[in-house]
Amino acid sequence: MPTSAHVAGDGLPSVSASSIVASAVCGYHLVKIVSYSRTKEVPNGKSIESSPFQLGGRTWHVRYYPNGNKTEDIDYISVFLEFDDTVVAEDEAVEAQAKFSLLDQHGNPVPSYTQRTIRNNYAVNKTWGYGKFIKREELEKSEHLKDDSFTIKVDVAVPGLFHGQVTPSVVVPPSDLHRHLGDLLSSKAGADVEFLVSGETFSAHRYVLAARSPVFKAEFFGSMKESATKNAIRINDMEAQVFSALLTFMYTDALPDMKHEEEYDMAQHLLVAADRYDLARLKLVCEDKLSNHIDRSSVAAMATLAERHHCHGLKKACLAFLSSSANLNALIESEGLDFLTKHCPGLLKDLLLSKVVAC
Repeated sequence: MPTSAHVAGDGLPSVSASSIVASAVCGYHLVKIVSYSRTKEVPNGKSIESSPFQLGGRTWHVRYYPNGNKTEDIDYISVFLEFDDTVVAEDEAVEAQAKFSLLDQHGNPVPSYTQRTIRNNYAVNKTWGYGKFIKREELEKSEHLKDDSFTIKVDVAVPGLFHGQVTPSVVVPPSDLHRHLGDLLSSKAGADVEFLVSGETFSAHRYVLAARSPVFKAEFFGSMKESATKNAIRINDMEAQVFSALLTFMYTDALPDMKHEEEYDMAQHLLVAADRYDLARLKLVCEDKLSNHIDRSSVAAMATLAERHHCHGLKKACLAFLSSSANLNALIESEGLDFLTKHCPGLLKDLLLSKVVAC
């Protein structure tokens, strides 16, 4: 009686098997929007492109529309995945499915702001996404916008046909080192140094502070180490709230949550502290925040702050603000000009030179 299996000499059937596994190449791209408030200057229908990235043997990029890609989307942020290859064989299908997710401060997708597209042939429709991904007003009121920044994760699945066993790709989550260090600071576990600031005591870890600040490194382990005693180190000329925010940034690389109206004053104090402890990134974060608050009543104070603490970005923003004749005339008519003449003669010289160049 015939069978489908060949019978070998030992009487046992010779059996073999193989499989063809239909799967997909999966990956993701993180798009971090830094200085979000500035991107809102981009008009409706205009986009900002992410850096190109490779996936499934294809090149892609993400389009970010701060004010929507169409007129009806003007109150929303739009996001689209775009196929970036220019050469595609005739009748070739380039199919992919995308998922767009707003990430929270711990790098996790926010379910209410996660949307998945249908599988699209990008050889025909090169761009696919969502015109109404998130309403700007909702984003600005949420905790997911922090330090004027937020992140969108774009997961892309490119279908493919593979022979044999397919080894699944390993998805590496975003770094959560900042969370662990933040927990270390709040728990005070292993703390080996104390600071006394405006009557409050703060515990910290010498090696963390030394790794973040050249000033603390010199104080704890360099030529200044004799000054670092076992007693609490007294910090003068700084408020406790400011020092607390300074420590939070040094451990987590982010500022603590605060009310919007508090950010302006805190940024001024933190800029001074950042300059004092040589924290270059914190200094730039503060410069960026203050640059967005320059007006006729604050420009003199901002210019003075920039001059005293060598803040080139903030100084440039002040000069740009004063390049307007109306703003400059308002400064001249107020006490601001006398203040700058007394405290920042160098800035007035730069302003004069910029006017000459403009002419």
